[in-house]
Amino acid sequence: MSYRDKLQYLLVKKLKISNAKAKEIILSNMILVNTENVCDNIEILETDTVFYNNEIIQAGKKLVYVALYKPRGIECTLNEKIDQNLSTIINFKEKLFPVGRLDKESEGLLILTNDGYYFNKTINPASEVEKEYIVTVNKTITNEFIIEMSKGVEILGQITLPCKMEILNEFTFKIILVQGLNRQIRRMCFKLNYMVTSLKRVRIGHIHLENLQPTEFRIIDLEM
Repeated sequence: MSYRDKLQYLLVKKLKISNAKAKEIILSNMILVNTENVCDNIEILETDTVFYNNEIIQAGKKLVYVALYKPRGIECTLNEKIDQNLSTIINFKEKLFPVGRLDKESEGLLILTNDGYYFNKTINPASEVEKEYIVTVNKTITNEFIIEMSKGVEILGQITLPCKMEILNEFTFKIILVQGLNRQIRRMCFKLNYMVTSLKRVRIGHIHLENLQPTEFRIIDLEM
């Protein structure tokens, strides 16, 4: 099931009743979603509070979005069994999860949230959510390198999607991707005989790293 349920499915799941009984309850106008009575099999969001017989059968969840500057050396996981995990630099009472990944030696913007819809939308290449990186490599960047990177490079048995590239100086370039294969930029550069010496993500969609410093974070307000 996706980030939202149909009301009928929610009733069956929460009240342990049949589909027929759930339909009957919905049609009886006994369901309150937030402050509105409903009698249709509408979609229910994570943020909706649903009442039946004056009892809460789903408490609306407060969605939280955090922009974090993940420093180098931190693993992109909240699994406390793994050394140098994210919980060593950030801790919230809400259960959050990172949106996408940054490998241990990379740094920059990482968004954490409890919003499954935002997570799925952001990591799905079909949504074309841009991720922008500043990358430094070990030798002079050529126009040929930029052209080859831009049109796609074969890694992990597939050709990467076309991307936007811009040379910033002799050894540094900006790259904007809409996909996030495992260690994608590093693998692309290696395939073209370049080694990445530093990699920083500075933007995801319309969220920018701004002036955050390593380990710092800010709460962000997303209009979904």
